[in-house]
Amino acid sequence: MKPLLNEIKSCTICKDNLPLGPNPVVTVHSNAKIVIVGQAPGIKVHQTSIPWNDASGKELRRWLQIDESLFYDEKQIAIIPMGFCYPGKGKSGDLPPRPECALHWHKPLFDLLSNVELILLIGQYAQNYYLKDSKKTLTENVKNYQNFLPRYFVLPHPSPRNRIWMKKNFWFEEEVIPVLREKISTILKK
Repeated sequence: MKPLLNEIKSCTICKDNLPLGPNPVVTVHSNAKIVIVGQAPGIKVHQTSIPWNDASGKELRRWLQIDESLFYDEKQIAIIPMGFCYPGKGKSGDLPPRPECALHWHKPLFDLLSNVELILLIGQYAQNYYLKDSKKTLTENVKNYQNFLPRYFVLPHPSPRNRIWMKKNFWFEEEVIPVLREKISTILKK
C-alpha cells in the first residue's frame, strides 16, 4: 500500500488542468473496513491536505454519528475521492472531479483493500461511476439505497449547498440516516 500511496501523492497526471496544482488528498490503509468515495477536495481541504476538513465533513460525521478521531482513523475508514485534487471553481460551486484519478487509481487501491465491508458513495459522481447499471437520479438512488446494499450505501453530498435538497427530501434524515448510523456502528464495533 505504501508504494502505491507514494505514487499517488506524487501524481501529476492532470496538473495542467488544476488551478492550484496537484495536491492529492487520499487516506487509505489496507485494513480499512469502510471506504468513503466522495467528489473531490474543496479549497479548504486542498489547503490543509485533510480530507473532509470543511462544513461538508462536519455534516458527514454527524450523519455517521462518529467523531473526528474515528473518522480519520485510516485503519477503520479509507477516504478515496473520485478526484484527489481540487478541480477549481465553477459557476455554481467547485468543478466536477477530474476523471483521471478514478480511472487510474481506484482499482489499484481497491485491490489492496481486503477488509472492506461497506463503501459509501457520496454524490452523483461516485454513484455514476460505481453504479453503472443504475440509470436513476441521485434522489432515486438514495431513496432506494437498500437496492445497493450490502456493498454500497448511497448518499447525497453533505454540502451546505444541498440544504434545499435536504428540505425537499425530509425522509432522508428520518429514514436513511438511522439505517446508515446502525450499519456504521455495527461495522466499527467488530
